[in-house]
Amino acid sequence: MIKFFLMVNKQGQTRLSRYYEHVEIHKRTMLEADVIKHCLSRSKDQCSFVEYKDFKLVYRQYAALFVVVGINETENEMAVYELIHNFVEVLDKYFSRVVSETSNLLQNISSL
Repeated sequence: MIKFFLMVNKQGQTRLSRYYEHVEIHKRTMLEADVIKHCLSRSKDQCSFVEYKDFKLVYRQYAALFVVVGINETENEMAVYELIHNFVEVLDKYFSRVVSETSNLLQNISSL
């Protein structure tokens, strides 16, 4: 089961967050900061699946944008990895040139 979905830039700023379980606001900021630190500190050669506390993180990087999904232990990491890619492809089709122009994507998303 997906616990949360984050879109983060290389500077560590959260651009989009969606939680599928209730998490208090102050805990969200702490969780996001820690998750972002874990994912951004990893090299491109390392695996995109990270064990974190009582769940797993699955992330992908597209240009200056990281998409991070928190899942429970029983979820299939490869399926979520593919889900992230499909989500970005849909955004690319809808907003055009997502991967190369992430700033436009973020502006469009925040205006929704």
